[in-house]
Amino acid sequence: MGKLWGGRFTQSTDTFTDHFHSSIGFDSRMYEEDITGSMAHATMLGKQDIIPKADADLIVKTLGEILTDIKDGKISFDEKAEDIHMNIETILISRIGDVGKKLHTGRSRNDQVALDTRMYTKKEILFLQNLIKELVATLNHLAEQHTETILPGYTHLQRAQPVTLAHHLLAYIEMFKRDYDRLSDAYKRTNVLPLGSGALATTTYPLDRSFVAEQLGFAGICANSIDGVSDRDFCVEVISDLSILMMHLSRFCEEIILWSSHEFHFIELSDAYSTGSSIMPQKKNPDMAELIRGKTGRVYGHLMGILTVLKGLPLAYNKDMQEDKESLFDAIDTVKMCLPVFTAMLATMTVKKESMENAAKGGFTNATDAADWLVKQGVPFRDAHGIIGRLVLYCIAHNTNLDDLSLEEYQAISPVFNESIYDAISVKKCVEARNVFGGPSPSMTKAAIAANKDFLKQQ
Repeated sequence: MGKLWGGRFTQSTDTFTDHFHSSIGFDSRMYEEDITGSMAHATMLGKQDIIPKADADLIVKTLGEILTDIKDGKISFDEKAEDIHMNIETILISRIGDVGKKLHTGRSRNDQVALDTRMYTKKEILFLQNLIKELVATLNHLAEQHTETILPGYTHLQRAQPVTLAHHLLAYIEMFKRDYDRLSDAYKRTNVLPLGSGALATTTYPLDRSFVAEQLGFAGICANSIDGVSDRDFCVEVISDLSILMMHLSRFCEEIILWSSHEFHFIELSDAYSTGSSIMPQKKNPDMAELIRGKTGRVYGHLMGILTVLKGLPLAYNKDMQEDKESLFDAIDTVKMCLPVFTAMLATMTVKKESMENAAKGGFTNATDAADWLVKQGVPFRDAHGIIGRLVLYCIAHNTNLDDLSLEEYQAISPVFNESIYDAISVKKCVEARNVFGGPSPSMTKAAIAANKDFLKQQ
């Protein structure tokens, strides 16, 4: 069979051109969306008496059989048929002849492609959101076990103030919850039916677009037919959302890599999520975390790629837009691969509580609390800041820390100090005293953990 669009052509396309032009190698994954969309379109054509209802019923029945055969591995796609849309239609015509040729009435490949891509993206968004929920649940469970596990919080990668591991993990949960919400927003803008837009100017047939939208589970209909076929904002938005999600994963992976090093020794990763060295027998490398960190650049590249493809396109459809799918598909595939590995890696890691707490006790992480103690004794904060700064300088010069100074050494800097300073600067007290909403105290982290459980139930 010749090409379905070949009526005005007198020569066959070059063999290499067929290969260059074809997208079946990557858009075949949308076969179910293409068939489901065609079944709804055919049903509508019959309902509207655009084609005989008996023909519509036969088309729908045969499409269902084709779908089953594809799932059973009984059908191979042909590159010469260009894409999944033409492949399905060609198979349909081969089975029921001229009746199959009626399927494309009132439809263009332009709005058909847009429909399939939206349907596929909607499905994948929901799948990705479930993976995010699993990650949030894992982190929340881990946080619940470590509301009193103290570690140093960092700024500039320098020890800053003591926090808890729960508080640190909860920070990432907030990031991933935002990722979930961003995908929900993207879903709303994806959930709009383009079918019926035609090539760009709708059609003269009395289509019932609302019926098709209802059949396919779309919440709305594209209000402008030119926009309906040329809009790929939803692809850009999803890849952008996935780029932000990967950025969050990458930041967390960087900390996992640091924490698992001999220098930090805060955690040990399971052997199942580590690798060894081909030459150095002692090595245990955090390769899964490193690979996720590396794959972040891959998703970023897809975002820049699709933005660049779209930036100079006049309305309405242009063949350049075929390039949207590989970027979208690979970004989705990459995140779908990274999230489960990352979740399992965290769920199986061992936390070194003692190492974390010892690190929190070093590096003067309690210096701010010492200054706050002075303020509570009536010393202006700027003066308190200077006093503690001099004490830190003294400790550095004498290779000691604030906890180990004698009261006489404290009072040599300021006579305001008394015995209660020692309780105020214990790392445990430093954490417990930060009982402000959003803070690291056990009571606040437990409240946040409970709120996250509610979030998970509501989704």
